[in-house]
Amino acid sequence: MSFVWSDENLQMIESLKKRYPKPQALVLPLLWMAHYQEGYISLDAIDAIALVSMLPPMEVYRVATFYTMFHLAPIGKYHLQVCKTLSCTLCGKEDILKSIQELLKIEVGQTTPDNLFTLSQVECLGSCGTSPVVQINDTYYENLTPQSIAEIIKGLK
Repeated sequence: MSFVWSDENLQMIESLKKRYPKPQALVLPLLWMAHYQEGYISLDAIDAIALVSMLPPMEVYRVATFYTMFHLAPIGKYHLQVCKTLSCTLCGKEDILKSIQELLKIEVGQTTPDNLFTLSQVECLGSCGTSPVVQINDTYYENLTPQSIAEIIKGLK
């Protein structure tokens, strides 16, 4: 097994064990910790999570694949998540998406060859009043235009 918890995460695990009497309840916090440690959740990380949570690895895998915020393969340094629901679509999501695709020369689900950007479409980001919205990593960018998203991306390069 090549995944090893960081010292900081090992301390956090011990703290979490005190708060959650049933180890199975640790699965979501452990998934987040592994995801932030590696940038994605490897099969080795799933095995490590299974050991701590006392769940079969397949059960951990099922939880990890249920939630779209967890990735089972490496993604780019910047994860561009374009909201694809009604408000964003009506306010110009397609133009935003086209601008991103043309600038980065990738399609939805792809990562740039330099591993800098990954492009995804996601369900509602919960910011309908400021649509169209793109989440880049943990930051929301709202009221976007094709020009403004292009400037944001250029600033990240």
